[in-house]
Amino acid sequence: MASSARKLELLWFILIFIWVPSSSSQTLVMPLTHSISKEQFNSTHNLLKSTSTRSAVRFHHQRQRHRQHQVSLPLSPGSDYTLSFTLGSGPAQAHPITLYMDTGSDLVWFPCAPFECILCEGKPSPGPSRPPNITRAHAVSCQSPACSAAHSSTSSSDLCAMARCPLDAIETSDCSSSACPPFYYAYGDGSLIANLYRHTLSMSSLVLKNFTFGCAHTTLGEPTGVAGFGRGLLSFPAQLATFSPQLGNRFSYCLVSHSFNGDRIRRPSPLILGRRDGGDEHGEFVYTSLLRNPKHPYFYSVGLAGISVGKRDIPAPEILRKVDATGSGGVVVDSGTTFTMLPASLYNSVVAEFDRRVGRIHKRASEVEGKTGLGPCYYLDTVAQVPAVTLRFAGNDSSVVLPRRNYFYEFLYGEDGATTKRRVGCMMLMNGGDDSELSGGPGATLGNYQQQGFEVIYDLEKQRVGFARRQCALLWDSLNREKN
Repeated sequence: MASSARKLELLWFILIFIWVPSSSSQTLVMPLTHSISKEQFNSTHNLLKSTSTRSAVRFHHQRQRHRQHQVSLPLSPGSDYTLSFTLGSGPAQAHPITLYMDTGSDLVWFPCAPFECILCEGKPSPGPSRPPNITRAHAVSCQSPACSAAHSSTSSSDLCAMARCPLDAIETSDCSSSACPPFYYAYGDGSLIANLYRHTLSMSSLVLKNFTFGCAHTTLGEPTGVAGFGRGLLSFPAQLATFSPQLGNRFSYCLVSHSFNGDRIRRPSPLILGRRDGGDEHGEFVYTSLLRNPKHPYFYSVGLAGISVGKRDIPAPEILRKVDATGSGGVVVDSGTTFTMLPASLYNSVVAEFDRRVGRIHKRASEVEGKTGLGPCYYLDTVAQVPAVTLRFAGNDSSVVLPRRNYFYEFLYGEDGATTKRRVGCMMLMNGGDDSELSGGPGATLGNYQQQGFEVIYDLEKQRVGFARRQCALLWDSLNREKN
């Protein structure tokens, strides 16, 4: 029975990939699953509170100064999307892997046997319970550029010395048999120590040999690994590009609009690798240019000129329009943060205008604001009338109108155990803190909740990010029909 269950598990992981070749394009489509789809829902306000807290912690961590000791990684389940693939080749060696998909990280890593997760009690893992066993035969050399990238560009000579390669071998660059030293990463509420390995990564008919990844035997507070989709030598797209530039130089995802609805949140969201025929035939995408961040080169940063609330245009502070030489500024487009984080000056201006319009009709729900970490919130005794919210990007003078459900969430609120509940609504943008404290990192983050209902495309060849309104569940269905 165990053997049959194992075969079925492997078969399921293999079949979830859709390989869509054509004469003019190559596309690989993978399903993204929201990490709370397998969780039990408690009260809505408690879910919102934990999610808003994680968004704030991740945003403040992204501005840490010492990247050689810290990297942006997802926090605990509830705000992130997962994807799955198969490690190894052949039925005997293949092992299913489930990871968080994260555009704010540039490394692929996951737990390996033997594995110890410290302070992980009560933290569910979306992937298989048995970590893969990686042999030393697949270890990356200390001389490898990948080893240097994992250690934040530390020289190969220093790394080989750490690996105890003899001096004469270091001088003659003859340390290929010495493994890359373990590296340490810390993040919002945990950390890990990992070794660098190469192995075969399989996706349906696509096989990536010598794929480089981090193998963590010990983590603190993080039982699940990460598929880093950020900019960087070790990221998933960068490694895929060495196999197929058509696949690796362009990817997009379309997050199903769920509003924390259990039925909607269980629908797969398509992750599309490569250029899809007809994906932008009619100029549907609104593009904005990517900005280079010298301190955080793995981020997808864009410039924000302002936010419109109704017909009023609110200019963004200068820190959001560009990234300076110290790595300060810009807006990170981030799949691993739930709610958009704004500097206090812009957030307060948006709230003031929003409240001026909504507060005339609906009473503020201050108690709900404290319980959810969001605001402003209102009691909705009548149909809510809220103004439109538009993001105005600095690059290409482009604008994106957010669907109402992407910035205003309505739900029934009542204290735990209460028999009666009252309808409320909250604005889903968050205060990222005082502008003066935002040096050394991003000025804002565009979270995945605000990206719902859009196909968000990362065009690495043309260095731009694009947005197009989509019905993402229908897009997933149509891509499935194309493969049949």
